[in-house]
Amino acid sequence: MTAPTPHTPSARPTLLAVLAHPDDESFGMGGTLALYAWCGADVHLICATGGEEGSVNPELLAGHESIAALRQAELDGAARELGLASVTMLGYRDSGMPGAPSNRHSDALAAQPEEAVTARVVDAIRRLRPQVVVTFDPIGGYRHPDHIAIQRATVAAFFAAGDPARFPGDLPPYAPQKLYYHTFSRAFLRAIVRLMPVFGRDPRRFGRNQDVDLASLAEVEFPIHARVDILAVAAARQRAGAHHASQGGGSPLFRGPLGALFQILGGRETFMRAHPEPPPGLRETDLFAGVRW
Repeated sequence: MTAPTPHTPSARPTLLAVLAHPDDESFGMGGTLALYAWCGADVHLICATGGEEGSVNPELLAGHESIAALRQAELDGAARELGLASVTMLGYRDSGMPGAPSNRHSDALAAQPEEAVTARVVDAIRRLRPQVVVTFDPIGGYRHPDHIAIQRATVAAFFAAGDPARFPGDLPPYAPQKLYYHTFSRAFLRAIVRLMPVFGRDPRRFGRNQDVDLASLAEVEFPIHARVDILAVAAARQRAGAHHASQGGGSPLFRGPLGALFQILGGRETFMRAHPEPPPGLRETDLFAGVRW
């Protein structure tokens, strides 16, 4: 999928997700993206890197010239399942996990000046004109350098896009109305951490490359301001995730009893509202609540 041409404002709701790697759109907030697309919104994705790092089963590379090409093909399939209106690739290189030598690659996202990445996101916001922008929480979900880098650039871009003095160019300024951080419910994470050993899984070695420590993440608290019920589109989210076979999508972890528990406990996706500042006790069920048309 390719980026659309600039368009003028309309009554059609528009959501922009700004994420780091192919698969972030499916495994994190895939239900929310699918739900709003299913309800008729224009849902766009910015993917900052090609996801080149990490190991991949050799048989999955058949017909693909590189890991990046494989990950692009997986993303294309997932985007169709989620109903995304467009996918914009920023073209940075995957930085790898914290401390990896790939963090210092000259093309790695984590090695780029934040101002330069912010300018790219500002351009996309002015072109797509979303009312709602979503990205990672301040620790990037699981402390991945790319997640943190694109989160910081997105926050800066959200506030800069409406300022004519910031990043002047061919497109007019445009200020989105709401900014959310996707963050996993800590109650959900703690439940998963307790249950995984029952099924022979180590919560400190989660993911395709066993480099995510769910137990430590469950200890970091973020407020939850919005809970989006995604059960109606759970099948679409699951199909999108299955396209990311190189990252464990469709693997036994997501099938059988443990997979069923993920579905039951993960029937809602949760978000922290960053802008407008949430009032005490805010509980939203719709990211577009209060949006002006």
